[in-house]
Parts: sequence; structure tokens; C-alpha cells
Amino acid sequence: MFCGSAAGPVSARLGAYYAGPGNRFWSTLFETGILPRPLAPEEFRAALDHGIGLTDLAKFASGADSALDRAADDPETFKRKIETARPRALAFVGRRAGRVVLGRAVEPGRQEDRIGRAAVFVLPSPSGAARAYWDPEPWRALAIFLGRAPLQKP
Repeated sequence: MFCGSAAGPVSARLGAYYAGPGNRFWSTLFETGILPRPLAPEEFRAALDHGIGLTDLAKFASGADSALDRAADDPETFKRKIETARPRALAFVGRRAGRVVLGRAVEPGRQEDRIGRAAVFVLPSPSGAARAYWDPEPWRALAIFLGRAPLQKP
């Protein structure tokens, strides 16, 4: 299960996850082996065919993380939904959602926390606006955890 803070402006307008220009979400899922083929943002429903769920912490808000009103967040309801859905892993796409749900500062990578049975990861934002902070390694660690990382050639 991947969880962002809220739909960005382009994603909200198009009704598709991670649709902003320069967003690396879909290409990174393919490059790390989490998805077997690249998907376009408008194909987001096909991610379910590969065992991948998508959600946002703030379901009724949109915009850049820096512009989101904390009143739109409902971390306790979110945690209950994750406990009910029982994903193997929960990956926060960007630090804000992880910080809000876990209630503490977070750094990218696997966290010691679990929500229900889910191992928790915090991933660097793939947004073009966060390019200066991009690091694919936590994404690769998630792929390895899921057993989906491509085989490396010697």
C-alpha cells in the first residue's frame, strides 16, 4: 500500500495518482521491479492487478504538502483502515504523511514501526518539486522487501 499526503494539483485535476509533470512515481515502481511494466498515471487502477494499493492521508484535500491544512488529516482513521486491509507493507510517499501518521519526525527508509501487520517504509517524494531530495535507495529497499527487485547481473 502506497500512501501520499494528498493529491497534487495536477493529479486532482486529472483524477489520477502521481500525474504531475516530472513525477517519478510510476517510472520508479517499474525501475525497481515493484511493477513488471511501466504504468501511466491514468492506468493507476491496474496497479491493483499487481497487489498494489494507492491512497492518500487527506482524501478530501489537494495541493502541495506545504499548503495542506492539518485539519484534513485523520491519522487514527487511516491506521484503522490499514489494520483492516492488512497490507504486507505500507509505504509513505514523502515524509509528511509518515510524520503525521507516526507522530514523529521520520527519515526515508524502513521504520521500526508497524501498523497492524504492515512493515512501514518512508520513501523520498518522487515529485518533480522535490527533485533536490531524490534518492531511489529506499524505493529499492522496499522492492527487495517485497521480493520484487530485479536480479542484478554479476
